[in-house]
Amino acid sequence: MQYVKLGSTGMDVSRLCLGCMSYGVPERGNHEWTLDEERSRPLIRQAVEAGVTFFDTANVYSDGTSEEIVGRALAEFARREEIVIATKVHGVMRPGPNGRGLSRKAIMTEIDNSLRRLGTDYVDLYQIHRWDPRTPIEETMEALHDVVKAGKARYIGASSMYAWQFAKAQYTAERHGWTRFVSMQNHYNLLYREEEREMLPLCADQGVGVLPWSPLARGRLTREWGTDTLRARTDEFGKGLYPEGDREIVEAVGRIAEARGATRAQVALAWLLRQPTVTAPIIGATKEHHLQDALAALDLQLDDKEAEQLEQPYTPHAVSGH
Repeated sequence: MQYVKLGSTGMDVSRLCLGCMSYGVPERGNHEWTLDEERSRPLIRQAVEAGVTFFDTANVYSDGTSEEIVGRALAEFARREEIVIATKVHGVMRPGPNGRGLSRKAIMTEIDNSLRRLGTDYVDLYQIHRWDPRTPIEETMEALHDVVKAGKARYIGASSMYAWQFAKAQYTAERHGWTRFVSMQNHYNLLYREEEREMLPLCADQGVGVLPWSPLARGRLTREWGTDTLRARTDEFGKGLYPEGDREIVEAVGRIAEARGATRAQVALAWLLRQPTVTAPIIGATKEHHLQDALAALDLQLDDKEAEQLEQPYTPHAVSGH
């Protein structure tokens, strides 16, 4: 395993982050492909044994049961001071007008709920899951600052938004002497590169760590175009992300994988890992070989010609993931 600093902080994280949306009680979420606790634990343990120290979940994943499963597993398989736990706040957690969002009331309620489910006194990275247009950014940033000062989070991060929104949040924090975001978890992979226009240059300039979600385009980059899977059939959010024009990129991944004697997942992740702004992709693992592929990608060095073959077919996409 390789380790890097998270943005301009002094905290080291593994070069791969295990995304834990796949772990949770299936009946408590809207994803049929999530794994219950019995099936999740071996994969979390495999990640720990492989040297992964960075784990990302969210309060909304399977109605909080992802945090519960991950918290119990990590308490058994790792020492708290050696791992980095990240979670998120924003989505709907209960009915009523204050059951979601980034108000002070919501943030203060949800950090305590997340800590209880995770079974820890603090999280290392507390992230806003999306932008909240209904709450003044001053209120959100001050509440997050107070969470840090209370010792309930070591750092704060953000996820999928427009670059102007992220810049506004950072400026607001700096103007008031509040805690700034140290990371951006955004939608970025070979099939969706719109973040290269504004967000990634902003992060590079400001020393913000980049943690791409869906690095394998919800599995599209790991198989031939049009291949059917349970997730492809049931993932309503993902159905509109990658249009037919992306087929050429998927075919290029397949050609390079065959020539290299590697898997498609390894090639797609190797391309992402060679991007200078990327700190740690958020990888999903519902089968043992998923993590093995991700680990192998760390040692797969694509040359410039191969990267050009992967990048050349790209065409502009509508902004998605926000």
